[in-house]
Amino acid sequence: MDPQEIKAALGAGLLSFPVTPFGADGAFNPDVYRKHVGWLSEFPATALFAAGGTGEFFSLAPAEIPEIVRTAKEASGDVPIVSGCGYGTPMAVEIAKSAEAAGADGILLLPHYLIDAPQDGLYAHVKAVCDSVAIGVMVYNRDNAILQADTLEKLCEACPNLVGFKDGSGDIGLVRQITARMGDRLTYLGGMPTAELFADAYLGAGFTTYSSAVFNFVPALAIDFYSALRAGNRARTEQILNDFFYPFMEIRSRRKGYAVSAIKAGVRLSGYDVGPVRSPLSDLTEEEVGMLSDLVARAGKP
Repeated sequence: MDPQEIKAALGAGLLSFPVTPFGADGAFNPDVYRKHVGWLSEFPATALFAAGGTGEFFSLAPAEIPEIVRTAKEASGDVPIVSGCGYGTPMAVEIAKSAEAAGADGILLLPHYLIDAPQDGLYAHVKAVCDSVAIGVMVYNRDNAILQADTLEKLCEACPNLVGFKDGSGDIGLVRQITARMGDRLTYLGGMPTAELFADAYLGAGFTTYSSAVFNFVPALAIDFYSALRAGNRARTEQILNDFFYPFMEIRSRRKGYAVSAIKAGVRLSGYDVGPVRSPLSDLTEEEVGMLSDLVARAGKP
């Protein structure tokens, strides 16, 4: 896809990040990944993000990412695949190039490693990644990588293939300033953990879509919520929030890192042997898996 095509796909509907399965030896398990991505592709998500945050990008070796992208492309049919990318500038450029060579339709640039950085440094970092590939790039405003509106505007002027802005900061004032200033120059993606909890606020700030982590294991429910949100069916969205998302948030909040671990547990409950999370994360306890199983059963499986 060229940058404008992936931009259009990103803004056309719900998005999700498949988990990355690991085998008994701890290595990437392409067979399980292929089956899981194939199943998700049967539901109307408009793009899938391989090796993203929920896919444990932070625990992957850069050399693992191209295989993950290729496998996702093989399994996804016509659904576009966006690859995670990050770390310091030289490594991020290498990852972006290898993902493009593996068939990625776009790049999601996650926050750089560890340190805070000034705006001119963030500008140089994002521009280097955009300049290194021909495919579309999305930036992820979160943690130590917060682009201010002026910086993002300069990047939009300098980088024609910068097509998306994803926010995980929760700073609605900043994101509203960005959407008001940039207008339709970018596609805007909600990226808070368990994004459905914030979807109403982000919709009001000019974001048309978000990435759903729970789509990994309750895709029909995730689509139901998104459809109700876009239709303005507040009664239905509040019902799903109360019946599923707020109880899920209670499980997710029991321990740091469970925003990923709980998703992977849900995928295992769906019948896909995706293995454990990699350290430094830890898996849910048996008791917590039971809580999640009960919640999924009450919410109704697809």
